[in-house]
Amino acid sequence: MKQFKVGIIGATGMVGQRFSILLENHPWFKVVAVAASPRSKGKTLEEAIGDRWAMPKPIPESMKNLIVYDAAADIKEIAAQVDFVFCAVDMKKDEIKALEEAYAKAECPVISNNSAHRGTPDVPMIIPEVNPEHAEIIHSQRKRLGTKRGFIAVKSNCSIQSYVPALAPLMDYGVTKCLACTYQAISGAGKTFETWPEMVDNLIPFIGGEEEKSELEPLKVWGKIEGDKIVNATSPSITTQCLRVPVSDGHTAAVFVSFEKKPAKEEILKLWKEFKGVPQELNLPSAPKQFLNYFEEDNRPQAKLDRDLENGMAISIGRLREDSQYDYKFVCLSHNTVRGAAGGAVLMAELLAAKGFLD
Repeated sequence: MKQFKVGIIGATGMVGQRFSILLENHPWFKVVAVAASPRSKGKTLEEAIGDRWAMPKPIPESMKNLIVYDAAADIKEIAAQVDFVFCAVDMKKDEIKALEEAYAKAECPVISNNSAHRGTPDVPMIIPEVNPEHAEIIHSQRKRLGTKRGFIAVKSNCSIQSYVPALAPLMDYGVTKCLACTYQAISGAGKTFETWPEMVDNLIPFIGGEEEKSELEPLKVWGKIEGDKIVNATSPSITTQCLRVPVSDGHTAAVFVSFEKKPAKEEILKLWKEFKGVPQELNLPSAPKQFLNYFEEDNRPQAKLDRDLENGMAISIGRLREDSQYDYKFVCLSHNTVRGAAGGAVLMAELLAAKGFLD
């Protein structure tokens, strides 16, 4: 695979910082440009971040002295230097939509962590192991945008990254309904305990907009391409509650599920163990070898113990058992800023590169 020159748009934020860590020694992608808000323009990345660096590793040596561009004002300059960009900006939704389209129309593909374009019918929202075929809608999107290379592809919401992968191998049994209660880490809000002391010894039973995303986005992931758009699936019926909990990293989900044809517990465990997606078949650099990992212990998975499994790219599952109201219930865990954010976007970019969409 050739080496691609990459930009990070929103490089000073929590997800942007995670992108820099994940891309530091990437075999295919080399970061050559970083961008943020106008107040950071002209500073080095290290200066722009200042005391807001929140990663366990230091700022990569190859990136800390990169001069920060203005994400909105310097699109042409950035697009001229890179093969594509990762985007994780903190702006209003309509501003993000316009920004990402501007990059795409400058013939710069956008791999986005933002939610703004998740509902756009010809923008693929890809969990690489679950719906890689949705990349084909990029051809239609390019026709609409009038571009040859430029397009937008988005990563789904971090809250669904734990339980949707666990349900994916079971869909042939006809999943009819799903209830998921998610217990979400503070890094999902771009916070640490130092910057959000109110979360210590606390739980907040509301995350704005999260439940709507968690109920609707899986239906797009399980949807089908029809003509020039992705048409959402009509089932299963999904209801969620999303809570913020005092955990630094790692989103946990308590999942309840019913089927048209109820599988045996042994069948579910076998499907989870044997499930592989296109990233595993292609041996993509960021793909976990074992995507879905089931723990037999009653007290697993735990965020502190299991979120970093396979460099944070694997899904952990436990406590599968029959339920009195639904057919089964179980618990899932994913690392929200790795698999659920930057890492999922990097894996999606690897998939698109392997399929020729970034050439």
